Amino acid sequence: MVDAAGVPVPLGPDALVVASRRGEGESAAEHDRAEHEESDRSPDAHLVPELKAQQVELGTPVCAGLAEVHEEIRRWRSRADAAAVAVGARVAALATSPVPVRPVPTEGERYARMLDTFGLTAQEMLTCGCHVHVSVKDDEEGVAVLNRIRPWLPVLTALTANSPFWQGADTGYASFRSQAWNRWPSAGPTEPYADAADYHRAIGEVLATGTVLDTGMIYLDARLSEQWPTVEVRIADVALRAADAVTLAGLVRALVETAAREAREGTPAPVIRSQVLRVAAWRAGRSGLGGDLVHPRTGRPAAAGAVVTDLVEYVRPALREAGDEQRVADGVAALLRRGTGADLQRQVFRETGDLGAVVRAAVEVTNEAPGTARASDRATR
Repeated sequence: MVDAAGVPVPLGPDALVVASRRGEGESAAEHDRAEHEESDRSPDAHLVPELKAQQVELGTPVCAGLAEVHEEIRRWRSRADAAAVAVGARVAALATSPVPVRPVPTEGERYARMLDTFGLTAQEMLTCGCHVHVSVKDDEEGVAVLNRIRPWLPVLTALTANSPFWQGADTGYASFRSQAWNRWPSAGPTEPYADAADYHRAIGEVLATGTVLDTGMIYLDARLSEQWPTVEVRIADVALRAADAVTLAGLVRALVETAAREAREGTPAPVIRSQVLRVAAWRAGRSGLGGDLVHPRTGRPAAAGAVVTDLVEYVRPALREAGDEQRVADGVAALLRRGTGADLQRQVFRETGDLGAVVRAAVEVTNEAPGTARASDRATR
């Protein structure tokens, strides 16, 4: 949530509860009907505080198709914005704050323990990512998927890069959130697992160190969800444009489906060291789509556009089977043509020299409706 100057402002949990229960402009009857439909369909949809009071976390219900994903993202962004407007603020889908900010801790015993345990890392952390859940048959299939999607995850960071600024300065990174996030000791890539039992042993060994507080702090790039029968991919920045979040969701679902099919067919998981994956993730965060990435197949640098194109080709059969082929192809083409949220932020700053204007442009794009003037299309790379 940000004020008119672009400065993040705290929003109390009570406002979020009200907003999550009632959307902007809903009548009481519409609200009651929508709440009944949501409770029947998916009780996990939510709008809640995060580690810092200037953040808000939204979660969509379970969606079967990308059109539904788009609708739900827009609806929950609208509800979040309604909560912010009630305290004189707006919502901006930014992975870090462009303007200088002093993060305000959210009240609560767990958050207080995190601040006490992790010091400056927890104090400074004001970042927003995007997590995509895709259902799997069981933990064995989930681990087989984790082993096979590892090399492609940094490409998702490049596609969603939306955090070039930190405390009022251009960091030189397209996704500085990815750099800040890896200060957590439990974040980043992992080695492959032998099976589901091996995965759970690894998680248990991390918890046994007494370093992270609980399983909620297993901040791996991808993991098995503790709550749902899903693989959870966590490496992406929050997307400035709702349409880009939909493209991400389509690619992640196709990656999971492709990996699950390979496992059933007995195709071995690719052999790539976690050290190389960490370097690939750093490189993706550094240049986004504006430079070379580490190609997942070769481990060598290649132009970002070529790597992204190869990702789409790799998952194309799964995209086609899900009916997502054209939508994801168009979404990727749009990203390669006009750039990411990071590109838009930098262009606005070049034009205005005003980081507040960067945030205001982000507010406009975050809350734009289909068919409106496309502020999000102004950035070209």
